[in-house]
Amino acid sequence: MGLTDFITDVWETFSHPSPDAEAPPQGGSSTDTPASGTDEESGEEAQANKEDTKSEEDSGEQGHKPSDDGDEEEEEEEEEEELVDPKETLEKECETSKQCSPAKHHYDECVERVTGQIENDGKASEDCVEEFFHLAHCATQCAAPKLFAALK
Repeated sequence: MGLTDFITDVWETFSHPSPDAEAPPQGGSSTDTPASGTDEESGEEAQANKEDTKSEEDSGEQGHKPSDDGDEEEEEEEEEEELVDPKETLEKECETSKQCSPAKHHYDECVERVTGQIENDGKASEDCVEEFFHLAHCATQCAAPKLFAALK
């Protein structure tokens, strides 16, 4: 098949629409009521919604009240403390450890230099990305064995 045959086939496919594409829907569809998933509501639904809002206003209740069993579960969930990621804790400890002290020292010096440049000139001629990544790598390497030992 050559390029011209391909282009011709594509042209014929898209230039002459299929007769099935424009056929009206057949059977089962009703135009009297909206299809499911639409935002329109029928007269019966509108009346029921109005009655619901009136009864809610009169009774002072809003929404569904859970049974007594649900109250106990909610109290247990509220009592749970938010979990702390052990990886973050271990990495912070490793950053200040003897193993990562050279990387931490270089990073701190760089931060001081850059901060001084910003205060004096209003902008910095360098950033501390490389030093930060060295420190992060050291902390990750230090924390990994401790983390996996704790997870087993």
